[in-house]
Amino acid sequence: MGFVRRISVLTAGLFFLSLNVYAQLCQGSLGDPIVNITFGAGSNPGSSLTAATTAYQYVSNDCPNDGFYTVRNNTGNCFGGTWHSLTADHTGDANGYFMLINASVQPSAFYLDTVRGLCSSTTYEFAAWVMNVLRPFACNANGNQPNLTFSIEKKDGSLLQTYNTNNIPTQGSPNWQQFGFFFTTPPGVSDIVLRIYNNSLGGCGNDLALDDITFRPCGPQIQSAISGYPSATVSYCAGTARSFTFTSTVSAGFNNPSFQWQQSINAGLWTDIPAATTTSFIKNFPSSTIAGIYTYRLSAAEAGNMGSAKCRVASAAMTIDIGAIPVTMIKSNTPLCEGATLLLSVSGNAQYQWTGVNNFSASGTTVSINNAQTSQSGKYYLLATTAAGCIYQDSIMVNINPSPVANITFSATTICEGDKIQLVSSGGTAYQWIPATGLSSTVISGPFASPADTVQYMVIVSNQFACSDTELVLVNVIQRPRADAGPDKTFFLGSNPVLLSGNVSGQNISYSWSPAINITTALSLQPSVTPPADIDYILTVKSNAGCGIAADTMHVFVYKDVLVPTAFTPNGDGVNDTWHIPALSGLSTFEVSVFNRYGEIVFQTKNTNLPWDGKFKGIPQATGVYVYFINLIQQSRILKGTLLIIR
Repeated sequence: MGFVRRISVLTAGLFFLSLNVYAQLCQGSLGDPIVNITFGAGSNPGSSLTAATTAYQYVSNDCPNDGFYTVRNNTGNCFGGTWHSLTADHTGDANGYFMLINASVQPSAFYLDTVRGLCSSTTYEFAAWVMNVLRPFACNANGNQPNLTFSIEKKDGSLLQTYNTNNIPTQGSPNWQQFGFFFTTPPGVSDIVLRIYNNSLGGCGNDLALDDITFRPCGPQIQSAISGYPSATVSYCAGTARSFTFTSTVSAGFNNPSFQWQQSINAGLWTDIPAATTTSFIKNFPSSTIAGIYTYRLSAAEAGNMGSAKCRVASAAMTIDIGAIPVTMIKSNTPLCEGATLLLSVSGNAQYQWTGVNNFSASGTTVSINNAQTSQSGKYYLLATTAAGCIYQDSIMVNINPSPVANITFSATTICEGDKIQLVSSGGTAYQWIPATGLSSTVISGPFASPADTVQYMVIVSNQFACSDTELVLVNVIQRPRADAGPDKTFFLGSNPVLLSGNVSGQNISYSWSPAINITTALSLQPSVTPPADIDYILTVKSNAGCGIAADTMHVFVYKDVLVPTAFTPNGDGVNDTWHIPALSGLSTFEVSVFNRYGEIVFQTKNTNLPWDGKFKGIPQATGVYVYFINLIQQSRILKGTLLIIR
C-alpha cells in the first residue's frame, strides 16, 4: 500500500483532512453535490460517454480489453474469473451503472470532464469511488495495480490541485474505495477541468471500476441541534401545537459568513425559509399542521456567494417527524341474530386493539366472535396505534337479537291419500312453510296438509327482529288401493282357458277375485278361468293400513257355438251399424272373408275379431246380398252363408 502526498492549504480555519490515507476529504461541512456523475441506471449496456470524456474506446460487452471501457450495472466471470464479479454499483443499486475500464498498455489520461458554474474563491471537495477489479490470484498474484492521479486545472491548463492514489491493491472480495481531495477556486474562476490519469502500465492487471464522481462545496464545521432534545430527530403526533428552536455553531473559516435556514418537506427539494438568516431559528407548528417529515438545516457561505447554492455548505439535517393520526373506518355486521358470527373490522394502516363486553379482547384489522349471544351486545372499543406511536380511539355499538325456537307438535305422521292433517308450529311471530305442496296456507302457524305423496315440510319461524329458526315434519302418505279388473273377456266352451288381466295399485295392499269358481287362483292378478256360462268376476283390493277398499268388475261372455248375424244396417243411426260375430273373440285362430256378387273380397280379418262397417277401401258398399266364408281353424271347421246389407 502506498502513501499519498501531504497537501497544505492556507485557510481561515482547519476544516480539511490532510493525512497519509486513501483520501484528503473535507472534515468541515459539505454542501449539496453540484456535480454528481453516477453514469445513470438501467439495463445493460449503458450508453457510451461523450468523446470529450474519455480517449478510450467503448464496447457494449461486460469484459473490455486493454484500452477499452464499458458502462454496466453488473459484470461476471471476466477473463476466466480473474476479475471480481460485480452485481451492483457502489451504492448497491442493482440497476446502477458504473464505468468499467481495462487500462491501455501505456499510462494515459482516461477521463476528462469540464465542470462549469463553480463559485470563485470557494473551496470544494472532489471525490470518486474506485475499485481494483483484479482478483489477488490473477496474473500469478503479480498483476499491475491501478495508480490514479486526479488533477483540477483551469481551462487554460494551469494546475490548481492534484492528488495521487498510489497503487490501489487487489482485494479478496469486491471493495469500493472513495478517493478525494479539496481545492479552492481562484478569484474570477468558475469553470475547471477534471482529468484522471492512469499512471500504471496495462497488460495483465490495471483494471478498475469508477463510480459516483462528485464536487461539493466544503467549508467550516456547522453543528446544529434541536434545543432541549438529545437527538436530531423529534417525533410527535399531529393535532397538537408544538414549537422547536434550532441552533447552530459555526467554526472559523469564513471571512464574512452569511446564513440561511432551509426546509425540506417529505424529502422534497430544500427551500430557503424567509427571514431565517441567523444561527438560530424558531419553528412553530400549529395543531393544524399536516403530518409529514419536516427537515431543517443551516446553510452558510461567504456573504457575496450566498445567492448561489453552488457556494453553500450546510449542517447535518434535523428532522421533525409529525405522525399522522390513524384514519380508521370501523364496521360491524350487526344487528345480528343470536348464534351468528359477529364480525368487527377496521380499515387503515395501524396496529389495532379491540376491547368489549364480557372482557372481550382481540387485535387485528378483522376479528370474529362465533355463535354470538345476546349477552355480547354492547359497545366495543378500538385503539389504533401507528408505528410512530400516534393513537386514535373509536367505538361501535353491537346489537345481537334473540332468535326464536321453532316448535312443531309432532316430527312425523302418517295419513291416507286424500286425507288431511293440521301441522301446528309455534315460537315466533311469522311463519313460512316449504314446500307449498298440499298445504292450505304457507304463512300461518297451523296449515292443513293434504299432499298426494310423502313430503317433508320445513317451517321457518321468525320473530320481530327478523331472526329465524327452522324445524322439520315428515308427512308420510299411504296410497289408497285401486282396482282394475281389466277388459271383458270371451270364452268359447271347449277352447283354451281365458286369462284375466287385472291390475292394482296402492301401498300395503292385498287383493283377490270373486267368486272363486272356475278360476285357477283367486289371489293372482292374471288367473285363468273356464266358466260354463256368462259370469262377472270382481277384483277386490284392500289397504292393510286401513286406507279403504277398492273393487272392479269384468264380464266373461261364454259361447257354445258361433252364431253369425245375417243382416246389418250401416246407416249411422247407432243401431246394428256393423256386422260383428262376438263368439269369435273366444277363439285364437280363425279367418273371416266377405265377397260381393262379383267374387271380390270386400272385407277380411284374421285372428282378430273386427266388426265390418259395410265399406271397402272407405267406400260404402251397395245394398244387397254378400257371401261370407269363416274358417274356424282352431275347431277345424268352416262356416258359409249370406248376409244382407240394408240401407
